[in-house]
Amino acid sequence: MKILVINCGSSSIKYQLFDMEREELLAKGMVEKIGEKYSVFHQETKKRKIKKTVKVSDHSQGLQLIIKFLLSRSYGIIKNFSEISAVGHRVVHGGSKFIKSTLITEDVIQTVEKYVVFAPLHNPPNLAGIEAAMSALPDVPHVAVFDTAFHQTMPEEAYIYPIPYEYYKKYGIRRYGFHGTSHQYVAQEAAKALGKDIRDLKIITCHLGAGCSMAALKSGKSVDTSMGFTPLEGLPMGTRSGDIDPSIIIFIAEKEGLGFQDVNEILNKKSGLLGISGVSNDVREITESAKGGNHRAKLALNVFAYRVRKYIGAYAAVLGGVDALVFTGGIGEKSADLRSKICDGLDFLGIKLDEKKNKNPGKWAGAINRDDSPAKILVIPTWEELMIARETFEIVQKLGEAHSFKSGRAISGRRI
Repeated sequence: MKILVINCGSSSIKYQLFDMEREELLAKGMVEKIGEKYSVFHQETKKRKIKKTVKVSDHSQGLQLIIKFLLSRSYGIIKNFSEISAVGHRVVHGGSKFIKSTLITEDVIQTVEKYVVFAPLHNPPNLAGIEAAMSALPDVPHVAVFDTAFHQTMPEEAYIYPIPYEYYKKYGIRRYGFHGTSHQYVAQEAAKALGKDIRDLKIITCHLGAGCSMAALKSGKSVDTSMGFTPLEGLPMGTRSGDIDPSIIIFIAEKEGLGFQDVNEILNKKSGLLGISGVSNDVREITESAKGGNHRAKLALNVFAYRVRKYIGAYAAVLGGVDALVFTGGIGEKSADLRSKICDGLDFLGIKLDEKKNKNPGKWAGAINRDDSPAKILVIPTWEELMIARETFEIVQKLGEAHSFKSGRAISGRRI
């Protein structure tokens, strides 16, 4: 069974095509700069890479272009439409309605449209991708996999904010959480790497990239997560502030003569690592500047590591201990220096980092803990598209679309 995974942004479409018999990635690519004067198309298969300048005015044309190249004699990987058995779609916000991935119907589309108010930058292009893909491939199941769904297992005390309860009832103001497919994927892979049943594990996952979030997982389910009503809450990020005193918003607005939208722009796009360092939102550039003696760059890295370490302590308390700490995302996977800073002083929780292993964790599920560490520390590259493909495959199986298919899935998938 071949499953096409679609992830639509406001001016881009990312895609990956999987053969689920071996969880093998057959092709991946992107259409970017949709709607601009010139768009760019990329595709990579085992045989070749291509990059072309094209004209794509909307997501519908983008999907048609993707299918054209997947079917192309020169560049393609499939021979006809019938080889694609299902399409999995990333949808950022599913509110509290969608607690798991679901088959897309008209009712589902209408509900996702209602949640545009919670994710105005993300849900509209997600919906545009769904519409375009269902038009291009009308005879196969389409499945929505929500970033928020994985966190809907949180108890009330974790997701209710201490503000008047009426705002939760009237407007749905609560903690939703994001990066759900990433947290779910790396937790599953951690359990496999450790040879343990995920239901027996207490795991803290750290998705650290341009956007950052952490999650506390007990028995494979999310019981708390750092992002909240929006992706602004939680850890400091590339340009986002993360947790701050809410009164700061009012104070800045009054002192600077700014409207709330202006302050919102500051907190989302001018804060975080960029705001503290004054150098960049890129950890690599900040690290280089810090090595050169820039105090603000050093401070930015120290603040970031301190906040992550604080959340680890909090989540250890929530879980009643830690069996595994998992790092993923661009920063989590690639910055040995920050992993070291984060783990410094956590021996009392049974989290003991091996500095030598930390510098070379390996390509998949690298263990970087000391041999005497009660808690395992793992670096696992996230693969959200594969998680979406797995979720889609399971739903299609339940629909009875795949009775003749016998799964032979690999432990961690095979990349191009």
